Amino acid sequence: MAQIAVKTHNLTRRFGAFTAVDRINLKIEAGSIYGFLGPNGSGKSTTIRMLCGIISPSEGGGSILGLDLVRDSEPIKTKIGYMSQKFSLYDDLTVRENLEFYAGMYDLFGKKKEERIAAMLSMAGLQDRQNEMTVNLSGGWKQRLALGCSILHHPPILFLDEPTGGVDPKSRRLFWDIIYKLSLDGTTVMVTTHFMDEAEHCDRIGFIYEGALIADNTPDNLKKVIPGILLEIPSPDPMALMQTFQERGLSSLDVYPYGACLHLLVKPEELASYAEYEQRRIEPSLEDVFVHYVKSRRRS
Repeated sequence: MAQIAVKTHNLTRRFGAFTAVDRINLKIEAGSIYGFLGPNGSGKSTTIRMLCGIISPSEGGGSILGLDLVRDSEPIKTKIGYMSQKFSLYDDLTVRENLEFYAGMYDLFGKKKEERIAAMLSMAGLQDRQNEMTVNLSGGWKQRLALGCSILHHPPILFLDEPTGGVDPKSRRLFWDIIYKLSLDGTTVMVTTHFMDEAEHCDRIGFIYEGALIADNTPDNLKKVIPGILLEIPSPDPMALMQTFQERGLSSLDVYPYGACLHLLVKPEELASYAEYEQRRIEPSLEDVFVHYVKSRRRS
């Protein structure tokens, strides 16, 4: 049976009358990559901050590596790495000075400190830029440096809060290559993102919406939930095409804009109604899955 690294029970956080996180139950296996997805303001960061011991739950609780979230918050902090979307770097320090600062925070000294700093410079590809001021680095380089700072102490669990926001696509791909390697080496990774394509890299995904966990499963299993046949219909004006379908009384399970297309979910017997439109049958993406769960929740 797989070891559980993170477990929560009805984890809740309120700010006054506002419930930011509403009775979330998570179970994350050790060594896995868990994607925590949802739109901005859905409660992702608040959940991460509770798991890291930065803020306390209003109700409920949980454990990290068997340590109680509330009672053992200080010991937990020594076993986790945390990287926020702000990267938490000091622009007026050099690359190496940032790593040395974090090494001191993690009580790394002497030979061990030098070995870890050298390893992080290599991982980030910053060996030749270690004496450069951090303020001069691009977003992608800062991102990798921030990751290096957060894992200097080899934590068994890594929490990444929107780590790829504002970073170019190439840097995002390189960053995920590093996350893969960390997971293969046994690190448990929980990453929040609103980029649905990034979730394909995860072993398991949790969708959070308006503070509630509305789905939790593997990417493949989540895609199997969507009923019917999914069609993609290109259109220069998807909203106008939706209006046309409505005026013609064409039935479907769901229809919504998707870039310069419409995604149309239909029963097999409804396919003929749309035969005149250019279309292709597609497999659901995780964005389609999220739309399905959100609409199902609103209807319930």
